[in-house]
Amino acid sequence: MKYSIATLTVLAFLPSALAAETFSADVWADNWFEMRINGAQVAEDSVPITTERSFNAESFTFEAERPFVIGLVAKDFKENDTGLEYIGTRRQQMGDGGLILQIKDAAGELVAVSDENWSCLVTHTAPLDKSCESEANPVAGVGACGFEASEEPAGWDTAEFDASSWPAADVYSAREVGPKDGYDEITWDRSAEFIWGPDLEQSNTVLCRLTVK
Repeated sequence: MKYSIATLTVLAFLPSALAAETFSADVWADNWFEMRINGAQVAEDSVPITTERSFNAESFTFEAERPFVIGLVAKDFKENDTGLEYIGTRRQQMGDGGLILQIKDAAGELVAVSDENWSCLVTHTAPLDKSCESEANPVAGVGACGFEASEEPAGWDTAEFDASSWPAADVYSAREVGPKDGYDEITWDRSAEFIWGPDLEQSNTVLCRLTVK
């Protein structure tokens, strides 16, 4: 039997199209997140990180074929590389971060949650000395206000990337994170936990990834 070029194109595409599923996700972040699937962005926090007290939850859907890699970029707000916020005011402080996530399939079955099974790499840490918080004139990179920053590793959010050296996500309680606006609008599965880097205050930008099989 002979097929036209158009028919062969459809047949070649059909298996992957049939294998793709629709998933729903709920994410709450302090303060901002971006979510990628196999390196392609599927969601970004709708509230800019520069918004004061930018606390909100996002619910959205995406399509993917299993297995797939979830890549999360999570950021806590900071005015500059000191890692501080409200600089020069009585509220000058280190902000604290935190993220919680859950993903379900089209049938409503739980597929993934944020927990210790994720791998997370911190790419911005500041201040290196917490006494920077009380500096009268904090300057990034000077004295107690030192910082460490690195670029995103190429391809870190794809299946080909070797993340075996990445540490496991650090898990925190709701009491430690203190989730605010938007968090209570979601019915969270009991297995979903808050994750972040090793320090809620000093870990300002965190890359987290998980493979869903």
